[in-house]
Amino acid sequence: MTDRAPEPPAVLRFATADPPVAERRPATRTRHGTTDADDLGWLRHHDDPALLPLLEAEDAHADAVLAPLEPLVDRIEGEIRERTQEDDLSVPHRKGAWWYQSRTVEGASYAIHERRPDAGDGSGPVPDADPVVILDENALAEGHPYLSLGVADISPDGWLLAYAVDHDGSEAHELRVRDLRTGADLDVAIANVSYGFGWAADSSGFCYTTLDPSQRPWRVHSHFLGSDPAGAEDSLLLEEPDDRFWVGVGASRSGDLITIDVSSAITSELHLVDAHAIEDGATLAIPRRHGVEVQAAHHGHWLYLVSNDEALDFALWRAPLAAADRGRWQPIIPHQPGTRIVGVEAFAAHLVVHLRTGGRPALRVIDGAALEGEDPPALDAVAAASRDLTFPDAGYSLGGGANEEWDTTRYRFSYQSLTTPGTVLEEDLATGERVQLKQTPVLGDFDPARYRTEQVWAPAADGTLVPVSLACRADHALDGAAPLVLHAYGAYEISMDPWFSIPRLSLLDRGVVFAIAHVRGGGEMGRSWYEDGKLLAKPHSFSDLVAAADHLADAGWCAPDRIAIRGGSAGGLLVGAATNLAPERFRAVVAEVPFVDALATILDPDAPLTATEWEEWGNPITDPEVFATMRAYSPTENVGTGPYPVVLATGGLHDPRVGVHEPAIWVQRLRERTEPSPDRPVIFRVELGAGHGGPSGRYDAWRREAETLAFLLTALEVEA
Repeated sequence: MTDRAPEPPAVLRFATADPPVAERRPATRTRHGTTDADDLGWLRHHDDPALLPLLEAEDAHADAVLAPLEPLVDRIEGEIRERTQEDDLSVPHRKGAWWYQSRTVEGASYAIHERRPDAGDGSGPVPDADPVVILDENALAEGHPYLSLGVADISPDGWLLAYAVDHDGSEAHELRVRDLRTGADLDVAIANVSYGFGWAADSSGFCYTTLDPSQRPWRVHSHFLGSDPAGAEDSLLLEEPDDRFWVGVGASRSGDLITIDVSSAITSELHLVDAHAIEDGATLAIPRRHGVEVQAAHHGHWLYLVSNDEALDFALWRAPLAAADRGRWQPIIPHQPGTRIVGVEAFAAHLVVHLRTGGRPALRVIDGAALEGEDPPALDAVAAASRDLTFPDAGYSLGGGANEEWDTTRYRFSYQSLTTPGTVLEEDLATGERVQLKQTPVLGDFDPARYRTEQVWAPAADGTLVPVSLACRADHALDGAAPLVLHAYGAYEISMDPWFSIPRLSLLDRGVVFAIAHVRGGGEMGRSWYEDGKLLAKPHSFSDLVAAADHLADAGWCAPDRIAIRGGSAGGLLVGAATNLAPERFRAVVAEVPFVDALATILDPDAPLTATEWEEWGNPITDPEVFATMRAYSPTENVGTGPYPVVLATGGLHDPRVGVHEPAIWVQRLRERTEPSPDRPVIFRVELGAGHGGPSGRYDAWRREAETLAFLLTALEVEA
């Protein structure tokens, strides 16, 4: 435990420092009869020798402007550490003959992965058996500024560990294999590997994916141990030439199949590999049909399929493994408008279905006895054999846990809310008995009763009601005086469900209200909610965020002049566009790795991952209406004049998803066109050794989060 940092001054101010000014190189862009100046377009060329010095100058400017906040940053970082149990263990989970767990150690930035042998009598690990370290991420990180694992997969025989390492945040990994008998790595080092992996059933080889030059996972290969270490002899199982599609690989829980998903934003197809004969290659099981999405779980001679085929909010079917053509699909859960079926997991005697209903995630268990036989199951019998799990909070997050065993009735999942720390629960699928295995410790005087959460509905401009999740101190008064931090994302049908955060307590305890606006474009309210915030309807996302801020101020939750908004990636586009819509509404903006040069990026077919984005945003190259819509909301294109909020933008030099040039161009436009002042600076924090996710080590991440919270408290004029 660190010594408590001294009290910072009651009132802090940003320092005054001259920001770097990027060279303007005269250039224009003409599309659909419209010509726009593009004098900062050179920043999009990451090999330009002037870019790195500019980014280094931006980071130095951030240091200078934020320097007076250091005492508060130290204090908040200390609060995070005081509340965090740094020496901690995950809940052990079983796979085959071993129980696996991860451990963190005070002073070490990364996890240590261990295992113990199974006792063999159903009681768990062998009592008093010393854990054996199978992978120490801290050792992998030595000498590197960044570490992330893209793959970590134990072989079916339990004696090999495949793991893939990224050392710069580019998400291009090197795949390695460790012999757990000796602890030494085998002679395997395959470069340019993406996420996804599947072992052969006999542990003799595996399937994996690689990236194309635009960082798109596009090929699936099979590798046999003992062949060329770099993968030069590996068989190519599948190559996807269409730039809109990504490939993904995974092993079925049954261990009998390796699935290959080929998906764009709106279309998917499924290929299968026999895990007992990966040398035979992949077989097309479900061909792509435009606009139809499919995902599968394997059970015996059936594939259980979640699809939107003639089902806006998706339905659950099953199809014979040997012939899964559309005419053989049997309904299991019919389409029900407003209940979005998200996915399905198969176990020997049960199915677990992931859903969304009423704006919240849900889990449904189906007893496999109702699914026996070859004939289509009676839907009323399936319904009678189904049970929905229940939860206490008004808003919460759910996620599947470590469930690697096939023949089990125990299902693990994670649960948390704005005031409930992350909790690992286990439910007996046969009896419904539920036990809590672990809850993330929060040290010190944390008491959830000191806080309250609510869900309110904000009317949008078109009358749509936008759900907003709130957390505040229990004694919070609706007197219109409190500062507010409003978080949002709103894209790709991703749901930003309420989650617990130890660092956030440093805001709540200082009287700040925290809220999440579940704007259109996300998946919170089903597929129609998503579709009403994408393509030509994308502006709904931005006006929804402004409407949520207006409503919270009007209802007295916060002061109308003390609102900060925060979003990352596509959420950075959201807060950037909302700021242009209503700069007077917001006191501060945090835009993390923000997609703010959206039009220019989507106009460049050679930019990484651009083609995959056309089904989310539209194609402004070919469609003048899409061009006009994006040109009207893209943040860098629409920075206004006059006073703007104080801005903290972040970027990662190696970010493969949102190029670092996007926030770099945006902050230059903000300083050029608005009226920055000493109390409303525009700050750009650059991670020169990381990518889209920011710093990878937990201590570096805590420090950066403490800095962000100190920025928000200072901008909102909260006493430190």
